[in-house]
Amino acid sequence: MKQVFLTVTANIPLTETVFEMVLKGDVSEVKNSGEFINIKLEGKYLRRPISVCDVSENSLTIVYKVVGGGTEQMSQMPVGTKLDVLVGLGNGYDLAPAGDKPLLLGGGVGVPPLYNLAKRLIAAGKQVSVVLGFNTKAEVFYEDEFKKLGATVYVTTADGSYGIKGFVTDAMKDIDYTYFYTCGPEPMLKAVYTASNTSGQMSFEERMGCGFGACMGCSCKTLTGYKRICKEGPVMKKEEILWEN
Repeated sequence: MKQVFLTVTANIPLTETVFEMVLKGDVSEVKNSGEFINIKLEGKYLRRPISVCDVSENSLTIVYKVVGGGTEQMSQMPVGTKLDVLVGLGNGYDLAPAGDKPLLLGGGVGVPPLYNLAKRLIAAGKQVSVVLGFNTKAEVFYEDEFKKLGATVYVTTADGSYGIKGFVTDAMKDIDYTYFYTCGPEPMLKAVYTASNTSGQMSFEERMGCGFGACMGCSCKTLTGYKRICKEGPVMKKEEILWEN
């Protein structure tokens, strides 16, 4: 973990409520796909944890949804705004077990951390399939970006207004894959857990107090004991997850 000051170089809407922000500065501590950053906002006591969508030598991209005062504040930030950011948080995805044909499944704002993962897997010569799940056509984003990487992309919408009608599990049943990676709301993760026929890794969305394991506020029970989503997670292996009834 490292505290850095990053400058906003882009902050554009992708949909009515989803924004893409590019931050420039020292991002050398961001090592793995699936890590997150924690942003300090003026007037807010707690930092805002946001998944890293992509990273380069001196900048990173985040994609966030406006759901409250903090993210609304972020959506109004002009280019040139300097932010106090904690980087290098979370464990990220392990690419080693991917096999030849990994499957990536994202739901809503669970889509962004899969972008850099897809980029790295494709660079390693993998045949990557991506399923992006949304409620309706107006919420769809990053479909073209994944296609430009060279991934085979499927889009599902719950109301059937675009792509495959249904949920990500409705698309995954017809895809041949060797391993899966996913991120999204817990009901989606549970459904993927049940529907999957291989091992995989799941990134959990959780409210975090500190973001680096000190407050224990995001602890969850696993088959190998209690783990902190922000520290030992947010990515966990399928085999260690213990679902609450």
